[in-house]
Amino acid sequence: MLETFPLVGAIILIINILSSILGFRDKRFFENYSFEIDKIRKGEYYRLLTSGFLHVNTTHLIFNMITLYFFVSFVTYSLGGISFLILYFASLIIGNLLTLMIHFNQPNYSAVGASGAVTGVLFSSLLLFPSIELMIFFIPIPIPGYIFGIGYILYTLYGIGAQNDNIGHSAHFGGAIGGVILTLFYDFEVIYNSKLMLSILCATTLIAGFLLYIKRK
Repeated sequence: MLETFPLVGAIILIINILSSILGFRDKRFFENYSFEIDKIRKGEYYRLLTSGFLHVNTTHLIFNMITLYFFVSFVTYSLGGISFLILYFASLIIGNLLTLMIHFNQPNYSAVGASGAVTGVLFSSLLLFPSIELMIFFIPIPIPGYIFGIGYILYTLYGIGAQNDNIGHSAHFGGAIGGVILTLFYDFEVIYNSKLMLSILCATTLIAGFLLYIKRK
């Protein structure tokens, strides 16, 4: 069913890899396009987009790109290449807008990463194919997709609480919301075919978001 890796997915992967490598090597390039609250508040709104094509380090880049690689074909197979691109960029922007709202009064806050977009693709895939099972490195048995999704959100919550890196953890929540909304927009029938998965993903996101809200008060 998903034999061929989609061209649009390959293009997004290549752009992410090349721009991230450039960011690793050129500090000025990294700083000019990263997500920085102070700069965005001053009108540099392009950073809401460009920061999604930079990463903190090689590990951060590999983790996001492997996740994207695993799930992109499910979205393009069901929704098509154009819809995938819209979902990808919408999740990225929504994730960064949520980050902007959360950290608006922290002018020194900065972050990078495709996490919002990748989470949107991940959650979309889980809605479209609720029976997905994954083979994760060093784990000899298949892992249900929803477990991976829940783990991703819990990791996000931990990352936000720790705040010990420049990874855009907050964007994961916005990206998840964007992925769910866009998937329902393009294929509303998933609300009937994936009731359990939709409930699990939404409940996990809402609970994690509530805990984040309580923590930040």
